[in-house]
Amino acid sequence: MKFFSWIVLAIVAVVLILFAVSNREAVSVGLWPLPALVELPLYLVLLATLLVGFIVGELAAWVRGWRWRREARRGRERIAALEREIDAQRAQRVAIRGPVAVIPP
Repeated sequence: MKFFSWIVLAIVAVVLILFAVSNREAVSVGLWPLPALVELPLYLVLLATLLVGFIVGELAAWVRGWRWRREARRGRERIAALEREIDAQRAQRVAIRGPVAVIPP
């Protein structure tokens, strides 16, 4: 599986390199409220747009998963508390019964 992921990564890298080499023409980029225009290579504009979209998407997914992470954390805390309670009950049982003598065969 790791070999397959390396092959896919290599193919994506080659495609991105070919795209960057093929689209070096400059384009004017302007943001509406700002008066300035910036000349950038087309590949840089597109790759930067994809990167910003990826980051915004990951941030949205992280924020959406906050509730599930909170519930998982509470579940882990509850499990730990129950395990401590079980250990205390076992220790109490041993204290009441006393040590168990082992008879050799």
